[in-house]
Amino acid sequence: MPRRAFLLLLLLIALPARAAQAPEQAPEFYTFGDVTAPTRGHPTPGLLLMGGGKRDRTALQWFFAKAARGHVVIISASYGKDMGEEFFRTPQGPASVEVLVFHARSQSADPAVLARLAHADGIFIAGGDQARYVRFWGGTEVARLLDAHVAAGKPLGGTSAGLAVLGEALYGAMDGESITSAQALADPFGPGVTIERDFLHLPLLSGVITDSHFAQRARQGRLLAFLAKAQALTGKSMIGLGIDEDAALMVEPDGSARLATPHPDGAAWIAGGALLRSATPGAPLESPSVTMTLAGPGSVLHLPSGRVENPAATLHYRASAGKLVATP
Repeated sequence: MPRRAFLLLLLLIALPARAAQAPEQAPEFYTFGDVTAPTRGHPTPGLLLMGGGKRDRTALQWFFAKAARGHVVIISASYGKDMGEEFFRTPQGPASVEVLVFHARSQSADPAVLARLAHADGIFIAGGDQARYVRFWGGTEVARLLDAHVAAGKPLGGTSAGLAVLGEALYGAMDGESITSAQALADPFGPGVTIERDFLHLPLLSGVITDSHFAQRARQGRLLAFLAKAQALTGKSMIGLGIDEDAALMVEPDGSARLATPHPDGAAWIAGGALLRSATPGAPLESPSVTMTLAGPGSVLHLPSGRVENPAATLHYRASAGKLVATP
């Protein structure tokens, strides 16, 4: 073989190996404010559950007050810099905001990442792709620190994908798709309904599975499908909690929660799973009766039970042959 051809062959063989050894993107850090400023006061417990879309200022200020207006850390696997600036510039906001953007599971062991989480007065999980959160954080020190943060009496929040991962069971979207209600109702026990467990262990969301962008994306059917599969996997009764876009539930340490929303019809939707029938892969969801209770701005929702005082509405459905039908 001519020398030139031989060298070219060696180069072609080496290229895949070189690509495989390319270094992963480092975690991104963004800082707003003074991270060395003392926290004036003590953080107090609370959960901020946001349904995606615009972030309600009243709800954010409630969260920052829970964090003693100290040091808030936002974690993400896709974006977050703009959110960090928004949080910092909110009136009555925190002394500092740090944004940590993960690009690999290995970064969940990064000492710089873990130190920021361990010392945060409040932690907020951004939206994005919950599958990345499951892959990057599940079973790692990051997940343990999130549980420890809540156990220490500090506030935790999340929006959209960040809300999705807070419940005892969660829809992981592990196949890279966001399943529709029609698809989920048609095959709730199929491979597209990717229910994950043992991610976080928050007492106020024990027995709860969440969803976001709720009424706007007609996700009532898929929440029931998630609930049916989650109950089968956990062997326990659960409730589904869907939150509309631009809405936020502010959950106190006793589990009482109030809704903040700029829309008069904005709501948190609570579904019980007692009458959801087990199914096999390929079979549609069947239920003679499902009730969804809506908690509006004038309601009080109690978690983890799902009881609602002064509900905004109570809606009834039946699920049959892959369809969700409203009933009187």
